[in-house]
Amino acid sequence: MNLIRIEPIGKNNWEEAYSISLLKSQEKLVPSVIESLAWAYIKPWDEAFDPYILYKDDKTIGFFYLSYTPNSTNNYWIGGFQIDKEYQGRGLGTQSLKRIVEIIQETHRQCEEISLTIEISNNHARKLYEKLGFVNQNIENQDGEIIYKLKLK
Repeated sequence: MNLIRIEPIGKNNWEEAYSISLLKSQEKLVPSVIESLAWAYIKPWDEAFDPYILYKDDKTIGFFYLSYTPNSTNNYWIGGFQIDKEYQGRGLGTQSLKRIVEIIQETHRQCEEISLTIEISNNHARKLYEKLGFVNQNIENQDGEIIYKLKLK
């Protein structure tokens, strides 16, 4: 049984998402929850941009968003993935990322590839994503972040 629960952010839980905080050294590595929620509203990249809260035992432990083109096979991007500083170092990042991939596979059955980006200096994230099968594409996006991909099928 997976203890990580994922819920869309809406009018009943947006303040919980806003309460998520990172270590000072991590704040420049990932967009803030507020910035991500603004993107969900204006949808700057694709046709869909869905923000989510991560829970463990009914405690808010993290956040991420999924940006995608509906019905595409390869335009699904995990972004803003973060675990609250109070819950880091417990394996919850690994558990959460596994659950995020499962949810994408369950709700977007046509998805064959998931992408994400990592700040070049974020070695901790790089190790996490590589451990779960994401592969460095040796390509930088327009912001100088490294693109990683996970093949599902």
